[in-house]
Amino acid sequence: MTRHSRKLTAIPSHHSDLASSTQSELPLPRSLPPQLPTLLQDYPKSSSSAPLHLRHPTALTQAGIPVHDTLSPPTSAVPLQHVTLPVRHASPAPATPPPAFTAPPVLLDPETMTSASRTSSQAILPSISSSSTPPPHFHGHGMFHMAQNFTISNSHFIDFSPTGFGLERLLNHSMPDAFYNSSARYPPPKCHLGTRNDYIDLVTKWALGESDRKKPILWMRGPFGTGKSAVAQSCAEALVPMNKLAATLFFSRSNPGRDDPRRVFTSIAYQIATKCPSIREIVDRRMLEDPALAMTSLSTQFEELLVRPLREIDATGSGLDGRVVIIDGLDECHGTAEQREIIRLIGVSARKHTTPFRWFITSRPEGAIIRTMNSATVSSVCSRLELPVSRAIDHEILLFLTDEFKKIQEDHDLPESWPPEAALALLVEHGAGLWIYVATMVRFIKDENSYGPKDQLRTVVEFANDISTKVERDNPLAEMDYFYTLIVERVPLMLRITVRQILLACSTLTRHPANVAAILGLSEEKFRRACASIQSVMELHGSELESMTITFHHTSFLDFMKDSHRSKELCIHGDFLIGYRRELLGRLYELCSRSTGSSHIVFPSGTVFSEGVSRLHHYFLVLVSFWELCGVPEHPLDSQTAVSLAKLPFGKMLRLRGYIPGWLVNAHPVRDNLPAEFRDKVVRNGKCPIPGCTITGDVWILGHGENESVPKQWNGGFVLGNNEDLPDGKCFCGARRRTNRDL
Repeated sequence: MTRHSRKLTAIPSHHSDLASSTQSELPLPRSLPPQLPTLLQDYPKSSSSAPLHLRHPTALTQAGIPVHDTLSPPTSAVPLQHVTLPVRHASPAPATPPPAFTAPPVLLDPETMTSASRTSSQAILPSISSSSTPPPHFHGHGMFHMAQNFTISNSHFIDFSPTGFGLERLLNHSMPDAFYNSSARYPPPKCHLGTRNDYIDLVTKWALGESDRKKPILWMRGPFGTGKSAVAQSCAEALVPMNKLAATLFFSRSNPGRDDPRRVFTSIAYQIATKCPSIREIVDRRMLEDPALAMTSLSTQFEELLVRPLREIDATGSGLDGRVVIIDGLDECHGTAEQREIIRLIGVSARKHTTPFRWFITSRPEGAIIRTMNSATVSSVCSRLELPVSRAIDHEILLFLTDEFKKIQEDHDLPESWPPEAALALLVEHGAGLWIYVATMVRFIKDENSYGPKDQLRTVVEFANDISTKVERDNPLAEMDYFYTLIVERVPLMLRITVRQILLACSTLTRHPANVAAILGLSEEKFRRACASIQSVMELHGSELESMTITFHHTSFLDFMKDSHRSKELCIHGDFLIGYRRELLGRLYELCSRSTGSSHIVFPSGTVFSEGVSRLHHYFLVLVSFWELCGVPEHPLDSQTAVSLAKLPFGKMLRLRGYIPGWLVNAHPVRDNLPAEFRDKVVRNGKCPIPGCTITGDVWILGHGENESVPKQWNGGFVLGNNEDLPDGKCFCGARRRTNRDL
């Protein structure tokens, strides 16, 4: 084959020479995030010349660097006529090059791209005719301007374009589990057919501009369990076929990944970008230009990801004008100040008309939210809607119960006379307009981990008759507490402490079932059995421990279990938390005294490990659990525990961690929980005691005397990680240290 008829293939290099080139259009990070070297230590060394993202994809993902599938050959070609490539030759170029091609490139729509095509856009260049003279130079602009590091063969090329990479980065900083159609919420709570129609109609008419409510913000408030999320979900599903839904967020503080205020406007921007191509292009470009944009302040995110992109397009022509953004359960978003800031930003935008949306917000009537909604900034653009606990919906609750019992009847081949009408009437009476109470009773009756629905219904009826003597009439909120108590008290005694420890771990440390099981030394089977005993309030999803997720049906259950006034002797805070924390400290002390290093950790005899969990990982989880529990507010350490903690060999405690990523500990709550006379003996802020350290400010120091140790630092505290073998000239605290070369 002659040189002039060969295929021309342009493939951007992923090696360091391209990363250092200022001419490349492929956005690469200027430097690796600081945590990446640590993450890579977990991966085996490789002599392969493969690119970093192919050798360590998991590490790059954890470090926040987008990683794409291995590039595959094109299956089809898209004509591209406006491409000119610089091709260097030893011989001089002709004086007058032929004209460049003029038509614009064809880009693939991210919404219709397959997983293979999403990582690459393909283009074909017409063949260059054979000639005795060298091929001409092509002078181009756009994505191949000053291109380097590509191989030439034949008169075709493949361009791996970064189109959509910015949107993918935005998704990585969003909360997809909180979207209305997320699999993590399936099946989502929604209004039973024929119920809450008045509220759904009111909201949809407001959304369509057919209501006397003209203000752009509609706030629906009501106490827990009244069905706010169900109404919001039903409204979202009703608005989709009308093309009136812009974005949704369903907060939940009892489920991981659904309460982060820093991901509110990134999530909304992402959903809007997927619906509007012109917004998608702008947001994608903005995220490529500034990848840190998703980590900026809430006001910056709102301005840069919503206001500015919307300013560049015709909102009416785009179809976004009047679309609805639904934010459900704002009171479950983490941080009171953040909740107020979200409302304030939306209110200012509604007043100034910087966004074309209608905003439907639901929440409990919390004080901070009420004050913000009543502020001058928001009140003039906000309508209010009450969703109270009301006996007026008894007929809807009866309809729901009738349909649910019909399903149970069919599933268990029960007679048509079941359940008795008296039982139905009793449940409606005690539900008293509180949907969560009724829904929890139904889940309890359906519980497969029982003697069957007939026995479960009998228990509920007995409970309802008994509770009538303890709680005033029409007080379902108080009855709900008694019903939660019944659920926990029915857990077998031999499992009850384990179940409470699982709930404590879920509420303070982690929701990952594999980690919860590892902390408690439970096998997968034991963990499943313990969780099955409370499946009317909590559910496990997944077939294997590593891939499982935990879902709480309602936030009110964990609230109940953490409140000693409500759950009393079943509470997972108070004395139970303090006792468990003391137990963990005893295990840590014994581990540190018997072990010699991270490769030789000696546990007390009888310690049970879950399959696949290493001793090092188990030790780390015990260590993290203890320090997290030390920082739980209103749970001070008693003097006896503080004495034991002050004697802990802190240096050895950190060295046993090994060389895998550490855990950030907020030092201030820990110090506040210590008795005053022990604070400086356990954790203090002071000058770094390491000889030669050049830092001028204070650092966090653990222990005192011979047990004193300087951990690695972070902005709010210290890191539970190995602080040995730092590079020459570096101090444990992260500062520079004077060496002999400085003298």
